[in-house]
Amino acid sequence: MSAQDTPEVRRHMDRLAADGIDVVRVTYPDLIGTDRARDVLLDHLPSACEHGLAFCRAVYHTSPQGDVVPVPGGLDAGLPDIAVRPDLDAVHVLPWEPGVAWCLGDTTDPATGAPSPESPRDLLRAVLARCAEAGLRPVVGPELEYFLLDGAPGTPSGWRRYAQATTGVIYTAGLRADADNHLLRTLRQLRDLGIGVVTGNHEFDAGQFEINLTHSEAMDAADRAFLFKSAVKELARKEGKLATFMAKPFNDAGGSGFHLHFSGEDAQGRNVFGDPSGAFGLSDTGRHAIAGILAHAPALAALLNPTVNSYKRFGPGTLAPWLIDWGLDNRSAMVRIPPERGSGARLEVRLGDASANPYLAIAALSAAVLLGVREGQEPPAPLEGYGYDPRKSQMLPMSLPAALDALAADEALIEILGKDFTDSFLAYKRDELDRFNRHVTDWEFTEYSYHL
Repeated sequence: MSAQDTPEVRRHMDRLAADGIDVVRVTYPDLIGTDRARDVLLDHLPSACEHGLAFCRAVYHTSPQGDVVPVPGGLDAGLPDIAVRPDLDAVHVLPWEPGVAWCLGDTTDPATGAPSPESPRDLLRAVLARCAEAGLRPVVGPELEYFLLDGAPGTPSGWRRYAQATTGVIYTAGLRADADNHLLRTLRQLRDLGIGVVTGNHEFDAGQFEINLTHSEAMDAADRAFLFKSAVKELARKEGKLATFMAKPFNDAGGSGFHLHFSGEDAQGRNVFGDPSGAFGLSDTGRHAIAGILAHAPALAALLNPTVNSYKRFGPGTLAPWLIDWGLDNRSAMVRIPPERGSGARLEVRLGDASANPYLAIAALSAAVLLGVREGQEPPAPLEGYGYDPRKSQMLPMSLPAALDALAADEALIEILGKDFTDSFLAYKRDELDRFNRHVTDWEFTEYSYHL
């Protein structure tokens, strides 16, 4: 933002000041979707907009344990800066922190002025531009699950599941499964944050919840899903709890999903996935989109199931999709087609888990849909009955190394996502695998120490 834009900045400042805001928290996602941020006093917002806030580029490459991963452009380049400028059209007043507003930031390379290659928000922006060139405007409705934990000093992890005694009280609301009214309190706070939260319920396992957001244009949906995850974790911290979007945090419980309801619109805002005269009530575009997702599913897994832990959510009896298939209103399929047609026609992609970075997940899915529409292939016959039969469908990668290899081999998807981004992501995740493979786990000690 240049100096001549200051009157526009002043307009935003006056609006924020009228709402009692004196601090703007400028936040942006790193590679794994963690929020990185800096608090800016309102009077200094014009400078932040004009010059940007300096962050070390290697923040994108820093692990959750604080290790700086040797990704090109970070350590090898002497740890240079990126500049983060507030996006003043993406500001939300924090209802739980008086005087503070959240503001999304966009990152650039100060030397070139170009977006940072690792920026998830800019990656999605670039993919959506490719979709727009093809006359397709992706629309996404996110559904996210998470576990809420209470502190448990003296236990190995220091945490235990909230409302642990309520196992079996599934898909409900109220005090039966939520003795402290966590869900109701969180829904109201998120409503006041203004990110399009609509419904919530206790999920399948003890301490597990699902909250759904409205559908909207893909960038807006990703922004809201990113802020949603950050907000849920922050609200839990305020109460001395931990909210985790880890794919499968417990051996005796299922995992947490990140389901994406995906449809496409044309330039006039009309749904292009539904067609009453088409096979299954879907248009050619809708069926080609399914075919694209199925064709690129192994590579998509790397971005929608991005951790070592993600693949412990897969397998027989888990209810998570681990086969590459699709079905008509069939929740055992990887891609479910809900029963609505016409303006409500959409795909529910059930592949992702809650640990996925919303920007990367939606970018990858949009890229696969674009490829499917370009190639014009028809999907195979839809799944009939209950799925999870590997004799009927190809299996997804069942480990992170296999998924990363599938992504590295998918040249068509890499062309859409960009080689610089893909190389950075692969380097970061392969370092994660190396660190995991060197770590001695509790399971190994229990299994081997006494007998060997």
